[in-house]
Amino acid sequence: MVVARMTSRLARTFVNCYRTSIMHRAGPPANSILRNHFHSISHSRNKMITGQISLLHTSALNSFNFQRFGISSSASPHSPTSENEADENTDSDDKGQEEDLTMEDLIKLVTDKDDLLKTKQEEIEKMKDKVLRAYADTENIMDRTKRESENSKKFAIQSFAKSLLDVADNLDRASSVVKESFAKIDAANDTSGAVPLLKTLLEGVEMTEKQLAEVFKKFGVEKYDPLNEEFDPNRHNAVFQVPDETKSPDTVAVVLKAGYMLHDRIIRPAEVGVTIKAG
Repeated sequence: MVVARMTSRLARTFVNCYRTSIMHRAGPPANSILRNHFHSISHSRNKMITGQISLLHTSALNSFNFQRFGISSSASPHSPTSENEADENTDSDDKGQEEDLTMEDLIKLVTDKDDLLKTKQEEIEKMKDKVLRAYADTENIMDRTKRESENSKKFAIQSFAKSLLDVADNLDRASSVVKESFAKIDAANDTSGAVPLLKTLLEGVEMTEKQLAEVFKKFGVEKYDPLNEEFDPNRHNAVFQVPDETKSPDTVAVVLKAGYMLHDRIIRPAEVGVTIKAG
C-alpha cells in the first residue's frame, strides 16, 4: 500500500510539472486546449496506475493466501512431469538394488531374520517362565499366610486351655474319690445327716466338671482316654511299664492322666503305663 501511494504521488507531481511548463510555453490561447488535453491524459494515467495497483494488491493477497495454506506459488506447470521423472528414477534405483541382491544375499537375509525370530521367541519363553514362577510364588505365599492366619485363630487359646487342664484333672480326681467313698457309707447309721451333704457336694463337683468339659469342647479342646490303645509316642507319654500276658506288648494298660487335643493338635499327651512281655 505504501509503494502504491508513493507511485501515485510521483505520477501526479510529474504530470502537474509537465502541464505547467507546456502551458507557459503555449500562451493564453492554447491554455484551455492544453488544459483539457492534459486533464484527459492525467485521468487515463491515473486509471492505468489505479488498475496496476489493484492488480498488484490482488496478486499479493493471492500469494499470501497460498503461503498461508502451505501452497507454493513457485510451482511450474511442468511439476507433474518432474514428479513422474522422480518416480521413474526411484523405480529404476529400486530395480537396480533388487538386481544387485544375489541368491546368497537373500538366503543370508532370511537366515538372519530367522535367527532373530528364534532369539525373540526364547526371550518370550523365559519371560513367560518368570511370570509363571512369580505367580506360583505369590499363590504359595497367599496360601501360607491364610493357613497361618487360620491357625492363629484356632490355637490362640492354647496356653489358656493348658493352664486349665490341671483344674479339670483335680475335679475328675475329686469326683471319682468321692464316688468310691460315698458308695461305702451306710446311710442307716448316719445320725448327723452328713450323707445328704456329701451327696450334694458330689453332684456339684460332677456338674462343675461337666460344664468345664462343655466349655472345652466349645472352643475345640477335647479329652481322650487311650486305654487299651496301641502306644503312640505322639499321643502318649509312657511313665512306666506293666508286665501283662493278656495284652500284646506296647499296649496302654493304665491311664494316669487323660490327654487333651486342641482341634487337631495335641496340647498334652496322656500319661500312661505300657505293657511289656513278661519273663
